[in-house]
Amino acid sequence: MKDISAEIEHCAKRILQLQQSDGRINWIDGGIFDPWNHSLCAMALNVAGYQAQAKQAFAYLRQLQLSDGSMPGQCGASAPMDKANRKMLADKATPLNDTNFAAFPIFAIYHGFLVNGDKNWLQEQLPLIDAAREFVLAHQSEHGEITWRRKEQGENLEHIDALKTGNCSIYKSLLSGQEIDNIFGRAQEKHLIKTMAISDALRNKPFRFDRTWESKSRFAMDWYYPVLCGVLLGQEAKSAINERYDEFVDAGLGCRCVSDQPWTTTAETCELIMALISIGDEKRAKELMLTIKSLRSDNGGYWMGWQSQENIFWPMECPSWTAAAVILALDALHNISPASQLLVGDSLG
Repeated sequence: MKDISAEIEHCAKRILQLQQSDGRINWIDGGIFDPWNHSLCAMALNVAGYQAQAKQAFAYLRQLQLSDGSMPGQCGASAPMDKANRKMLADKATPLNDTNFAAFPIFAIYHGFLVNGDKNWLQEQLPLIDAAREFVLAHQSEHGEITWRRKEQGENLEHIDALKTGNCSIYKSLLSGQEIDNIFGRAQEKHLIKTMAISDALRNKPFRFDRTWESKSRFAMDWYYPVLCGVLLGQEAKSAINERYDEFVDAGLGCRCVSDQPWTTTAETCELIMALISIGDEKRAKELMLTIKSLRSDNGGYWMGWQSQENIFWPMECPSWTAAAVILALDALHNISPASQLLVGDSLG
């Protein structure tokens, strides 16, 4: 456990390096911010014992939230690379108002409560939770799926696509909101019905996703997120993981971000570890945990990924959320915090 504690501290150090004085947690030294990864980092800080810094991160979200319940951020994937193709140009990331940006803080808040046990703090978060949920559900179609971004005035929901990974995350976040409602005796059946409609769409209406662009099935997140977020359970979850495991996992290196690129990444590997734990496959989870050791940075945290064709760390960045993913995977593997099992698929619902 001593080595695990040291590793958690090593990763927390990187997150704290990137936390600003107002509580905001950037991706990298140059910037880039989104509420999803910010919330993930707050969760990791709670596990690492930095509860004051985690609460400051949640306070930042309350200030950030817009009157319609949405949470603005940036699309980190849009940031171009520098001329050497090694570093991200953070100031070039485009603004984005993603529905999952609004939803995921609900999950992170519930996680925070499980760690800190502070019901008064949890109650302070209720206005944020209520506004976020109303915003997200206002973007639900009659088929159950949630559009991936905020609807502009006069825009039809049918003209906005839905993402499989985002809907999986939203589903688990709204289930967490239901748990919070139960604590305060204020649960409403209509919210649960709408939440379960997301799961139904993911399971039975695949045609409602990736309607206006090419399929994202080559992305590892689309493969394991239905398991990680509890949309698929039991034998169905095991079959889904086993069906494409060899397609995404490079032996000794970890999980690829996309199946057709020789780029294994720390965050995807850690999330897959948690998905494996949720199906009871601790053997492969522990094997994968060993693969990320080579991605450890001496200065805190982990490199984003390894390009095995060129044999380089790529990009040359150690994001806050990569460090957070390592902490949360270690927690799920070793039951360090009271919230350790919240991150595995069958812990809600």
